[in-house]
Amino acid sequence: MARKAAPVERMDDVDAVTRAVLTASRVLVAVSARSLAEVEDRVTLPQFRMLVVLSSRGETKLVALAELLGVAPSTAMRMVDRLIAAGLAARQTNPDNRRETLLRLTDEGRRTVEDVTARRRQEIASIVERLAPQQRTALIDALTDFNQAGGEPLAPSPDAGTDLYPLGWGESPTAG
Repeated sequence: MARKAAPVERMDDVDAVTRAVLTASRVLVAVSARSLAEVEDRVTLPQFRMLVVLSSRGETKLVALAELLGVAPSTAMRMVDRLIAAGLAARQTNPDNRRETLLRLTDEGRRTVEDVTARRRQEIASIVERLAPQQRTALIDALTDFNQAGGEPLAPSPDAGTDLYPLGWGESPTAG
């Protein structure tokens, strides 16, 4: 599986890197789509993204949620309404400001995020297992640098006991 080192002239070729990242993004989009397959009758990819943000933030105001997702509040409200109808999210009046509504995941919504994320993690792990150890190390370095350049935090390890939101869109400044 080992590949030859890239010729010196390709090492700083932005177009070659961009093509490689676009190709990798197709792989990851396919993994994401497959991870949602079991819940696709109830949740679209944008709705899942909303669930992930709610998972990472806990109770959230609609305006803040819309901002994090990069959508209009009216769009966020329609998405929330669908998630509530599916039993995945709930809304309640903010006890500190009765004019505000807080949104949160239901237990079913949290299980959905955990299940989809676990399937995604498992499929990514099976792809990574096909790489030689030195390729894995190089991939860690390259993706860590790429993620930092994009402002995305590192995904926690599965035993970290934290939400798994970075595997499906968290609070990154580039989320949207």
